[in-house]
Amino acid sequence: MSSDSQGSVKGEAAMMLPPSGSASSQGQPLSPSTTSKPPELPDELVQAGWSKCWSRRENRPYYFNRFTNQSLWEVPVLGQHDVISDPLGLNAAPAEGGDGNLGNGQRKRRSSDEQGAGPNSLKRAKVKIVHTWSEPTTPISPSTPGVKPWSAAPEDKQAQSATPTTPSPVCVVFRIYWDLDIQTNAVIREHPPANHLPPHPEIELQRAQLVTKLRQHYHELCHQREGIDPPRESFNRWLLERKVIDKGHDPLLPSDCDPIISPSMFREVMNDIPIRLSRIKYKEEARKLLFKYAEAAKKMIDSRNASPESRKVVKWNAEDTMSWLRRDHSASKEDYMDRLEHLRQQCGPHVAAVAKDSVEGICSKIYQLSAEYSRRLRQTHLTLHPACASPPQSRLVYCYPVRLAIPSPPLPRVELHFENDVACLRFRGEMVKVNRGHFSKLELLYRYSCIDDPRFEKFLSRVWCLLKRYQEMFGSGANEGTGLQGALPVSVFEALNRQFGVSFECFASPLNCYFKQFCSAFPDIDGFFGSRGPFLMFSPVSGSFEANPPFCEELMDAMVTHFEDLLDQSSEPLSFIVFVPEWRDPVTPALTRMEGSRFLRHQLSVPAYEHEYRSGSQHICKRCYYRAVHGTAVLFLQNDAGFAKWAPTPERLAELTAAYRPASSRTSSLSSPGPAHIAPGDRDSAPKAPPPQDSRANRRSSLRGCTCVPAVQVHCGKLSI
Repeated sequence: MSSDSQGSVKGEAAMMLPPSGSASSQGQPLSPSTTSKPPELPDELVQAGWSKCWSRRENRPYYFNRFTNQSLWEVPVLGQHDVISDPLGLNAAPAEGGDGNLGNGQRKRRSSDEQGAGPNSLKRAKVKIVHTWSEPTTPISPSTPGVKPWSAAPEDKQAQSATPTTPSPVCVVFRIYWDLDIQTNAVIREHPPANHLPPHPEIELQRAQLVTKLRQHYHELCHQREGIDPPRESFNRWLLERKVIDKGHDPLLPSDCDPIISPSMFREVMNDIPIRLSRIKYKEEARKLLFKYAEAAKKMIDSRNASPESRKVVKWNAEDTMSWLRRDHSASKEDYMDRLEHLRQQCGPHVAAVAKDSVEGICSKIYQLSAEYSRRLRQTHLTLHPACASPPQSRLVYCYPVRLAIPSPPLPRVELHFENDVACLRFRGEMVKVNRGHFSKLELLYRYSCIDDPRFEKFLSRVWCLLKRYQEMFGSGANEGTGLQGALPVSVFEALNRQFGVSFECFASPLNCYFKQFCSAFPDIDGFFGSRGPFLMFSPVSGSFEANPPFCEELMDAMVTHFEDLLDQSSEPLSFIVFVPEWRDPVTPALTRMEGSRFLRHQLSVPAYEHEYRSGSQHICKRCYYRAVHGTAVLFLQNDAGFAKWAPTPERLAELTAAYRPASSRTSSLSSPGPAHIAPGDRDSAPKAPPPQDSRANRRSSLRGCTCVPAVQVHCGKLSI
């Protein structure tokens, strides 16, 4: 779609709004009392729900459909415009009067709409105000262009009979955190359609049940074998880490990984043995934590098959600590913390040795269950979709969304209704939610990217599968998984696009992407909404890219390997601007490798608490921006042609630095969710827990961030030789 036609899309959103102040006490727009009754519409339009009304604000007539709540300034054309399959009227036939060759979906904007647009105007996080008409009835089926309603549940029918059917005006306001008008500059080699099995609500529901069951098994194994709760987010990070090496067929459940035992899950469980160390504020808390650690270490060494030497060392240190606690009541919090650190150094290696086999058993059992669930799920899925192969292709083209070789069968019906500014989709009693703004975004992405469903017959089923899939992966707990899906602020994306030609996100999802071209985790469902597939399977020849990966060390390390291969193989302009956490204690292998890369052209260091990021749950939460609790490194990896075209010059870096500054309207509401909730002013005085056995596990609990900071420290990068 050209930029001109996309511009008409934005203009159409404003033109199709029913004018405010135009509803009567009966819920229908009023006609002016000073004018004569407007002429009757053709019978077929009246039967389709259309009536001619008068706008007091605009002082001119318009046309309202009581069935679809649609408002038009021009005379509607029967059968040419379906509000569900063509909500913006892009495919509408031209009206007989009005704007000449312009159809119902492509009318001229009013002068008031054109005043804000100009060559020098800059896009910011836009606020879209949508006037809709809420009805207590069930929504209209997208599979038919008419007004056939869905079948409602019995309780819904009772509620409808008890409430009037007259629509009432509702004003919905939402922010726009994306710009889908930007075209791609990423060039790839054309590839055949993917052999992924198309998504199906029945299969997605079974997958959700199996993932929930697997989470429960993990929780039970940690309790039964080690007496601890599973480390926070460890299951989610296990899914990410397995995704890097998994060669199985299921998009979510690992089934073909080597090694079987996950290093990520093993480290995190071992770090919480014998007890989990929490952040300490007061002296009494430190005293209790020290006592609990000594008691748990002694109990574990007595109940396990430990060597005599290990048993002797642990018991002596634990008893000595308890004796010190009984006789010394004047110790400070620092004394208790020092004693705890000493106890951990003495007992930690022995405790870890006796727990090693048990923890490996937990990791192995979870993987085996996952492989079995994956096999069972695929057998069920193949009964709906026979697999097939695609012929190879090879030519340079602009990147395009994932296409599936296997056609999708008719999908079951998914119910949709709106609760204020939230769209609720329900299938077999399972409900998923998304706010109206992101629901509209998914609709546009689907229109731009999907080629097998022009009438939107499968749209709601696929949206339900999409939302359910991400809910499965990141869990349903409070703030769970949201840090793994964060995104840069809008102002940073705008600066990256203007100054460095960035038009593609290497790690995103249809829910949090800024551009309409991006890579994501699930090509089988995300491809219908613009995804180019997983980034590790994506091989661009040229283009400018932004990479803000989930903060999983294994994934980041594989990402750097992929960057190096792509930059080394291509002689066309290729650029990656990477945002990763600046973990220095110990430093992550990915950061070390990028800082030593021959493709590194520049590096920025962004301090903690002085920049923000967008929440991964922005599609359902109201507060979208949060402070980053760790520093962020911004690295420019470019080949020679990419450096010549998008070099990080001082002028470009100056605008990027300015874009880092958080918006003043958001400053007062910034906070950090989850366990690392510390105000910026308190970070120096905040009490800290002793470092865990592996400090990498401690930083894993911090939420991912991005970079937009008032003061940026610049470090010189290496030029390629």
